[in-house]
Amino acid sequence: MLDETATPLVQVSDLKMYFPIYSGVMRLRSGEVKAVDGVSFDIYRGETLGLVGESGCGKSTVGRALLRLYDPTGGSVVIDGEDIATLSAKALRKKRPTMQMVFQDPQASLNPRMTLAAIISEPLVEHTDWTAERRLERVFELMDAVGLNRAFANRFPHEFSGGQRQRIGIARALALNPKFIVCDEPIAALDVSIQAQVVNLLEDLQAKLGLTYLFISHDLSMVRHIADRVAVMYLGRIAELSPRDALFSNPLHPYAEALLSAVNEPDPNRARRPRIILKGDVPSPANPPQGCNFCTRCPKAFARCHVEKPALREVEPGRQVACFLYEPTNPAGSTGSAEATEHLQHGVSQ
Repeated sequence: MLDETATPLVQVSDLKMYFPIYSGVMRLRSGEVKAVDGVSFDIYRGETLGLVGESGCGKSTVGRALLRLYDPTGGSVVIDGEDIATLSAKALRKKRPTMQMVFQDPQASLNPRMTLAAIISEPLVEHTDWTAERRLERVFELMDAVGLNRAFANRFPHEFSGGQRQRIGIARALALNPKFIVCDEPIAALDVSIQAQVVNLLEDLQAKLGLTYLFISHDLSMVRHIADRVAVMYLGRIAELSPRDALFSNPLHPYAEALLSAVNEPDPNRARRPRIILKGDVPSPANPPQGCNFCTRCPKAFARCHVEKPALREVEPGRQVACFLYEPTNPAGSTGSAEATEHLQHGVSQ
């Protein structure tokens, strides 16, 4: 059980990541892509927070901004008591051992000209003054931890399978005993038969070392297996943040409901929820809708949704939703609450 009364290891508040758009002969700035637009969440020590959503919603950008691989446009990212977004280059370098990343493509993230031992020991070379013998001893420890044969230490990445290469990436991430690891779709490039092995390895390492994960994925079945809580993203914003079991049994946000309706139910005796087909295309993050980001495709949208952006707020213990359908009764004269009540009852758009 998570101790939600404790101080979170990771505290993200109003994180924004905008990329400029340049156009014309003079290459003048003409706009910006709002890849991440005001994301907030906490991750507790020893917890795995799943971050899901369709391709292009900003999941990987969130992970990279958390570790300052991108400099955030706005907001704060507090990891173990320090705001990563405001640290100087020197202070950030000292902070790096605390936070690491496992990348999506194990082949692209490993230097093809370096041996396995050199790849895993590179963080030790950069951040410690250990002798070569001590570094090699640590490399062997990490190889044992991730299930790699010590005899492979002098082999190159192309000599390994995809699953083995991802184990190398995990070993490299663990070299400096980090507290927080961002797993950016670590199983997306692997065969289905290997995916479960890598996820089980991540779970075993978390139990042994007390690690905290942000697990980014579009594979909802795998997130259901590994995550404690799940954040659902759509077009740069979080639509819903709920405990895993509560989300999968009863999604609150219309987008989360549509997303989970696409998941196949492995138990034939369990009723499958009706498939929800969303109409239209995802808007461009360079030109998001004026109101709620999901209003152009939401089957339950009403007038207020096209004007205001809903804030992510707690509507049940431990459950946060960015949707006007769950707003409390508004002050007299406001029609939003009445419209929301009608849509909750009928589940149709006006």
